[in-house]
Amino acid sequence: MTIRHRGRGAQVFICLGKQLRMFVYQNDWKVLPMAALIAGLVGMVVRKGLFVNMEGTLMGAFAMVCVSIWNGCFNSIQVICREREVIKREHRSGMHISSYIFSHMLYQALLCLAQTAVTLYVTQLVGVKYPSEGLVTRFFLIDFGISMFLIAYASDMLSLWVSSLAHTTTTAMTIMPFVLIFQLVFSGGMLTLPAWTEPLTHFTISNPGLKVVATQANINDRPYATISNLVSKMRDSEIGGTVTVGQVLDLLQDADNPAIAELRAKELGRVLTLGEIRAALESSETFAAFRQEHIMEKVTLGDVFEILQTSEDLKEIRDYRFGDPGITVGGFLELLAGTEPGKALLAQPLTRQTTVGDVLDAIEASGIADQFADTEIDARFTIGQIVDMAAENGDVQAQRDQKITVRTTVGKLMDLVGEGRVKTFLADKAAEVSYVEDYEYSQENVVSYWLHLLLFVVGFAALATITLEFIDKDKRL
Repeated sequence: MTIRHRGRGAQVFICLGKQLRMFVYQNDWKVLPMAALIAGLVGMVVRKGLFVNMEGTLMGAFAMVCVSIWNGCFNSIQVICREREVIKREHRSGMHISSYIFSHMLYQALLCLAQTAVTLYVTQLVGVKYPSEGLVTRFFLIDFGISMFLIAYASDMLSLWVSSLAHTTTTAMTIMPFVLIFQLVFSGGMLTLPAWTEPLTHFTISNPGLKVVATQANINDRPYATISNLVSKMRDSEIGGTVTVGQVLDLLQDADNPAIAELRAKELGRVLTLGEIRAALESSETFAAFRQEHIMEKVTLGDVFEILQTSEDLKEIRDYRFGDPGITVGGFLELLAGTEPGKALLAQPLTRQTTVGDVLDAIEASGIADQFADTEIDARFTIGQIVDMAAENGDVQAQRDQKITVRTTVGKLMDLVGEGRVKTFLADKAAEVSYVEDYEYSQENVVSYWLHLLLFVVGFAALATITLEFIDKDKRL
């Protein structure tokens, strides 16, 4: 290719045409099937966790960044050093280095764009589930594709600069592993770095690359799966110790603990009607035996009801309400005393020969039981109410210092509140602790990282241009 005294713009297209011919005739197209192979292998490894949980997404994001860096670096690592003598000759013939580098920028941009499209297609093909909604544009794949392209393109320009520094392809390929290791080690996302090395992350493409991918993946809002897996493995682990009754009660009364609060709110029992209670009692063998019990002598049923109506000790029973709004026990007794059948029932004498069954039969015969059969009784109560009643009981208070030896498994303890709730609670807490501000899900973050990567593109292209300007110190005008 001979270039003599042409303008910079014309030289760009001449050089670009040469590179496109080399793509076809010198097998530079092989980078595309290689990109597909790498994407397929990586996609099969990361597909189960990427965009699913926090750890899987971070590792998957790092792997995808590595794919782009690898593709970009090996696109251009040999393109300049392999034709160094040709560049010298063309330079002497009037070729502008800036035109030559700009043509490479166009060519490598097309190559990186094709590799990015291949990578996204193949990873989808092997099972990576990409989100649908984008953060900057309407489509996630477009946003993600821009990020992958910029990472590959910046890496491509870095290798172009390395290729302009190296005099032979052997030297370039020797330098390349060190460049890759530097990029991966100092990405600042996967490895914990000593404080003095943290400034080095600002000179790596992998750092803004990992940040933009993690941001777009909304990694901060992903569940922390390691905790869930660890809890599952610990189900059969035995635990034990000695606690006091007071410690157990205090734990069960800790309303600030979300898991305990949810347990305390759990309801037991249900709303029953008097008819359902009567039917249940009639089918009970224990109650059948109780019906044969004899009652006190020389009193009437009315005497018993009068004691119930007047005793201060029984006021709580009188005020107990059946249903909502329903009727109180005291109101029921007054209603009973105001009916003719009720008066006859209250006049029924209770002797030693009178059994509980006789009283119940008399109530049955009066028709009052049928009249109130549909009256509802709220028999619901919460575990918290039971615990609080126990804690207020004097006998229980006296036993607060009583020691209890507990021996159980992690699984049995989790079953008290539900294993799923325990896993969710721990995973959420772990995710809160693992929150990274640099991965905040926002358009501003994404655009900022894109601009950072574009600066690398322009910067490395400029360095390659400056370096090649010294390729022939005896430049002929």
